[in-house]
Order: sequence, then C-alpha cells, then structure tokens
Amino acid sequence: MSKFDLRQIQELQAKLVKAQEELANTNVEVSAGGGAIKIVINGHQQFQSITISPEVVNAEEVEFLQDLVLAACNEAIQKSQEMAAQSMSKLTGGVKIPGLF
Repeated sequence: MSKFDLRQIQELQAKLVKAQEELANTNVEVSAGGGAIKIVINGHQQFQSITISPEVVNAEEVEFLQDLVLAACNEAIQKSQEMAAQSMSKLTGGVKIPGLF
C-alpha cells in the first residue's frame, strides 16, 4: 500500500469519526396519533424525548396509547437509520462497510 492510499484511508477515517459525532447531535422528530405522541431520536438511535399529549391519557384506552407509542418509536428508529445511512453513504460513495451501518 502506498503512502497515498494510506493517507486516503486516514482521511476517510477522520471523516467517518466526524460524521458519527454529527449523527449523535442530529435529531429526528416523528409523531403519531395526529401529534398526540412525539418522539425525538438522534442519529445513533438513542431516544432523546417522548412526549405524550394529556388528551390521549385515558385509563380505559391504555392499549391504544401503547400502540401509538410503539408506532412512533418504530418510525423514529426507521427515520434515524435512514438518516445515518444517507450520511455514511455520502462519505463511502455508496460502498457498504461492515459494522458501519
């Protein structure tokens, strides 16, 4: 491997580290139930907040509330994964690197 190749790898590695840091600080917000449930998640799939509107808190409809929270969580994870994949794809030129995303 020539020095040029090693330098390119080091530059890519530095860019990947920076992109990972940016993903940790980039949030995606989703909602379910017409805004009754709001979820904020970062690019590392870590939930930042879950907000439940008081209007949907009803002891007789707990299962409905659970379904809304579950739907919002699943959508948040999906959007966060898409955001992370797009970010990494820009750096790798579409090449999938195992263990990256």
